[in-house]
This record gives sequence, C-alpha cells and structure tokens, in this order.
Amino acid sequence: MSEAATMNAAVWHGRRDIRLENVPVPGRPQAGWVQIRVHWCGICGSDLHEYVAGPVFIPVDQAHPLTGLKGNCILGHEFSGEIVATGDGVSGFEVGDRVAADACQHCGACRYCKEERYNLCEQLAFTGLMNNGAFAEYVNVPADLLYRLPDGFPTEAGALIEPLAVGMHAVRKAGSVVGETVVVVGAGTIGLCTMMCARAAGAARVIALEMSSARKRKARDVGATHVIDPSECDAVSEVKRLTGGYGAPVSFECIGHKDTAQLAIDVIRKAGKAVMVGIFEEPSEFNFFDVVATEKQIIGSLAYSGEFADVISLIGDGRLDVAPLITGRIELGNILEGGFEELVNNKDHNVKIIVTPNSSLNARANGTQHS
Repeated sequence: MSEAATMNAAVWHGRRDIRLENVPVPGRPQAGWVQIRVHWCGICGSDLHEYVAGPVFIPVDQAHPLTGLKGNCILGHEFSGEIVATGDGVSGFEVGDRVAADACQHCGACRYCKEERYNLCEQLAFTGLMNNGAFAEYVNVPADLLYRLPDGFPTEAGALIEPLAVGMHAVRKAGSVVGETVVVVGAGTIGLCTMMCARAAGAARVIALEMSSARKRKARDVGATHVIDPSECDAVSEVKRLTGGYGAPVSFECIGHKDTAQLAIDVIRKAGKAVMVGIFEEPSEFNFFDVVATEKQIIGSLAYSGEFADVISLIGDGRLDVAPLITGRIELGNILEGGFEELVNNKDHNVKIIVTPNSSLNARANGTQHS
C-alpha cells in the first residue's frame, strides 16, 4: 500500500464535532503490531460520551504517555476485521486472518501489567480514545491484543465481543453466581451484555431494573427473568419481595448515574456485592456507614482482562446470541446522522449500532443488493 494512500475516518475534534474526513492510511505497522482492514465497529457508550460531553477520555491538554496522541482522535474500539500487514516480530498471526482486538493498549512493564491486570495499567490507552481507532478503513493495533475468529464466526458478531467482555469481566468480579439471583441496573448495551453473561455463568434469575419500554423488552429477549420499572414502583421493595425479604446477593450498576449507584447498593442484602460497571460523569453522595453496618461490598469493574477468548467461545457455540443486541447496521459515511445522532435522539430504541467502511458488507448484512 502506498504511503500516500488515504482512507475515510470519523475523527473527533471536540464536543458535538465529529467529522468524516479523508486521512492518511496508517503506515506500515511497527514491530509487534498489525494493520487490520476493518469489517465492523460498534458505537460504544464511551464514543457517545465523547460526542455529547467530551473530552472525557481523549487527552487534549498533553500527549498520552504511551501513545503520544493529543487532541483529534479517530474513534471506535469495538471492532473486527482482517489482517492486511504485520510488523516485525509478530508470530501466531498472518495476513488474511480474521480477528477481533482487545482495546486495552498497555505498557507491559508496570506492576499491574506484570500481574496480568493490564486493564489497570499505569499508562492504559484505549484504542479509539487514547490512540486512533476503527471508525476507519484501516487501524494499527498491537498483536498481543488480537484474538482469531473461528471459521464460520459471523464477522459482524466480532463487533459485539468487546462489550460482552465488559459484562463477563463484571460477572467474574462478583465471584460465583451459579444458582443465584442477580440484579442488573440498566438495560443499555452493557447492562444487556451483563445479563447475558450472568445467565451464561449460571445465574438462576436475573432481575433487570429499567424504565424504557423498548429496553425492558430487550432485557427479556436476552434472558432477564424479571423486569422492574423503578418509575412505577419501589424497586428496592420489589427486589426484596422477590428475594425472601433480604435483597439480592449481587447487583451490577450499568448506567453510571449518581442515583443508580445508590440503587445498586440498596437492592443487595447484607454482605452482598454491588459491582460498579457504568462510567460516572459526576460524583454521588453516599453515607458509607450503610456499608459498614451491613458489610456490603462495593466492587469496581473496568473493561476486561482476558475475557475475549471465553466470549468468542460462548458466541461460537451459541450460548451467547448477539442478534438481539444489534439494532442498526450502517456505513461509515452515515455515522453522524445514522449513528451518533440516532443514538442521541432515539437512545431508548437502540442498543448497538454497528458501522462498516465496506458497502458490500453492509449490503449483505441488510439483505440488499449493493449497486
């Protein structure tokens, strides 16, 4: 590929300022990296945060210490595609392999990386937020973040591995849920993924707390056994009624709001666990004596740390069905109106909109003939 080659990409410039631009194709991948032709990339809640309220994660005041990126950034980190070039020293992957990529670019040298907790890396850089991402025709990423997709694995399902890995990591942070009742606060993408992973991990009942009619239906589609609307009843009392008066042993906060954080703690029983998964934009007011007096545990859960492999296996054997999560398939050229604005204006009716720079892939996925 010529060094002068260009490609289309969705570039963040500021709040409410994402531009579809013609930019240079990334150069030959450096040692240990690969270049991927993007097939599909999902619009994540963090992408939406950057569009509506950014900069949230994107470094704008100083360059990121690991990647050097500052300011304008190609968004997109939930993606699949095929390798088109490899850098020196890459082994185990070849040109033509279909892959998905973990988004946690990390230093490999700090204490947390050495403990295999690379999601807590001292210089953590998410692809598409602290380094250029996959709302583009091509993206370069470290080879040690790659997972090969099995033969017959739907390429669009590859764009759902990342959010499902977030849900799987959260479920693992809670410990065993086999035979248990769990509460999931919020039925957006991460909430739905967490419900699916909890059921796959053996949870007997999943109680979803959600107000949107469309999302309440989605919660049932992915395996919620009970759906409670907090605007229609006292959600805490209803959860206690369903759990013998005690509350659930585990809850997952998947919204990231100061009020729902309190709710996730209130619905669990004494000595229960509340796992915080949502991205919070403002602080909560909370009396921690409530934790002291009940020995409840509050656990943080960030991204994932190796869960991609299990998610790929679970999708491959049918235990995780991504179909209910995909509510839109669009081409990169329509990412602003058909993607970001659609999610802002019709958030309750959408779960995951996936984007492709390849018009023929979109035509096949939507069952149309592209001309």
